[in-house]
Amino acid sequence: MLARAATFALIGVDAVDVTVEADIHPGLPAFTIVGLPDAAVQESRERVRAALVNSEFEFPLRRITVNLAPADFRKAGPGFDLALAGAVLAASGQVSSDPLDRYALCGELGLDGSIRPVRGALAFADRAHRSGREGLVIAAANAAEASLVDGLEVVGVETVRQLADFLAGGWRPPRIHVDAKAMLEAGHEQQVDLAEVRGHHSLKRALEVAAAGGHHMLMIGPPGSGKSMLSRRMPTILPPPTFDEALEATRVHSVAGLLGGEALIARRPFRAPHHSISSAGLVGGGVPPSPGEASLAHNGVLFLDELAEFPRPALEALRQPLEQGSISLTRAQRTVTFPMRFSLLAATNPCPCGNFGAARRECSCHPSAIHRYLSKLSAALVDRIDVMVRVDPPSRQELMSDQAAPSSAEVRARVVAGRARQSERLAGSRARCNADMTTAQARRHCRLPRAAIRALELALDRALLTPRGHGRVLRVARTLADLDGREGIERKDVTEAIGYRDSRVVHASEWIAA
Repeated sequence: MLARAATFALIGVDAVDVTVEADIHPGLPAFTIVGLPDAAVQESRERVRAALVNSEFEFPLRRITVNLAPADFRKAGPGFDLALAGAVLAASGQVSSDPLDRYALCGELGLDGSIRPVRGALAFADRAHRSGREGLVIAAANAAEASLVDGLEVVGVETVRQLADFLAGGWRPPRIHVDAKAMLEAGHEQQVDLAEVRGHHSLKRALEVAAAGGHHMLMIGPPGSGKSMLSRRMPTILPPPTFDEALEATRVHSVAGLLGGEALIARRPFRAPHHSISSAGLVGGGVPPSPGEASLAHNGVLFLDELAEFPRPALEALRQPLEQGSISLTRAQRTVTFPMRFSLLAATNPCPCGNFGAARRECSCHPSAIHRYLSKLSAALVDRIDVMVRVDPPSRQELMSDQAAPSSAEVRARVVAGRARQSERLAGSRARCNADMTTAQARRHCRLPRAAIRALELALDRALLTPRGHGRVLRVARTLADLDGREGIERKDVTEAIGYRDSRVVHASEWIAA
């Protein structure tokens, strides 16, 4: 007898349809799985057999052949177990096959018949809805996450016996309701605050500009000057994610298995990988390809501390994501695309000892060593960074001062207001903030008065800007005007934006000459 069950496979962060076909016919007892299964899928034969027997079902002592269609790409992971069990039960006549035509099944089996959660539940639920399925049968631990997809019935089961009862029509679990709005509101709570940081007024201003426009930012200064401390407070001034942005972040974290029991990523992600990370760890890779840190920072912040210590190939791999917001990895079978629309926040020392340019410390590095150290940051990478700031330690007076500093809530209110102006201006386009604007949008929305044009021309004449840098200055100037609540860009916006791209901040040779 032949039976079919619908399930899904993960390709990057997307789910694709897989049909499990189980055929049982007379012959010597055997259990064969075809359709390019990997080792984990091959081992599901033993998990399915033990789970059915321990759930007091009959395991057919005949020839069982299971095909995973389509058979032109490799199937990986234990998420096919539940569909395999459902197809075998239906093919052996122990359950009805009618519900299998309307519901998809995803889950990993334990030997005792329990059903364990799997990665990518949100992607599976979304695909089930798009493919016209009535519902999705999944591990109870994944049910809340899958319920984020509207218009899909989610059936959370804990055992194979519950699966059989559901297929027989005699049991249904209580419907799960996920209050996404309440989760997003609860995600606003912060444990740190910008008001805790003394001094650094210019750096706080630059952070506010970067947060308001979604711009990439680089801080360079000696150790202990406050770069990392301020970076950790960047999420506290970012606007809260929209529901769609939270869903996108949740999808990536679910595929990576990093949800940690949460149904929704209610805060903007903040990822801070160690500088020993590989290219695959940063932008994704492996077999099968899995998301890297840059994807896990999607719709959030990717913080790279000690930027000059990162491997050069890993940093160069970021060039496409910084420009396009995604990366495509081509492998033998297919091309996988990972979303990477993040704000880069990077920090580095100015030299190996870290004291070059410090007011009260002496640098012990040879000029050639300084040049080699910062030359790890290619001009092509640096040119994609909108805001570059020199960070100096706060003075004694600033550290000892009791003067109240602006809180994260105050700064965030200005950032949210600036983002609201951008959303209204960019409505109907794919751009979500000024940093996402295309060249055509930048020209349309960043018209300059004559005085501002003259300041920009001087910067171009002095080779302070590349053609790409010219466009980024326009976007930052647009953000500065938005923060002030002005529709028109003024000369002071352009000059401040140009100041954020001073090449001497990064290029050691120009520092030494200066």
